[in-house]
Amino acid sequence: MSWTTSEIIETLRMTEVEHLDIRTVTMGISLRGLTADDPKTAAQRVYDRVCQRAERLLPTVDSLSNQLGIPVANKRISVTPVAVVFDNLDRSGLVEISRSLDKAAESVGVDFIAGFSALVDKGCTVGDDSLMAAIPEAIGGAQRVCGSVNVASSRAGINLDAIATMSRV
Repeated sequence: MSWTTSEIIETLRMTEVEHLDIRTVTMGISLRGLTADDPKTAAQRVYDRVCQRAERLLPTVDSLSNQLGIPVANKRISVTPVAVVFDNLDRSGLVEISRSLDKAAESVGVDFIAGFSALVDKGCTVGDDSLMAAIPEAIGGAQRVCGSVNVASSRAGINLDAIATMSRV
């Protein structure tokens, strides 16, 4: 890749004068197709998928950061919401998935891995309920896993049952 003189000067001005940095680079990884009846099998599939897809993420980000002279504060992965893909697993199975995500994030060297999540603005499935119940153990024991529960949207409104559940969790 070649840079024009004006592009190099503009980049230097932004980094030196405006202290530009890139807050986060995020790689999206689909977990669809990884379901299994056995949580250990599903967790291994998750680990393998994340490690395979993200194996070059850090070297690529670091190379571009060095080449452009712009620091990148965080490297992150975002996966398909776990409750969507693993709706068949119970609380303990979802904790297993969280541990696998955490281990994979550490293996590839990212700061965060997002997606231990449920989308419940339109109502809860059994898997959504299991994920909400799993959050304390799943997130509490993780170093890099980020979780979320989307309880409202402008289109569907607010799921007050989910809010009540999350307040207890």
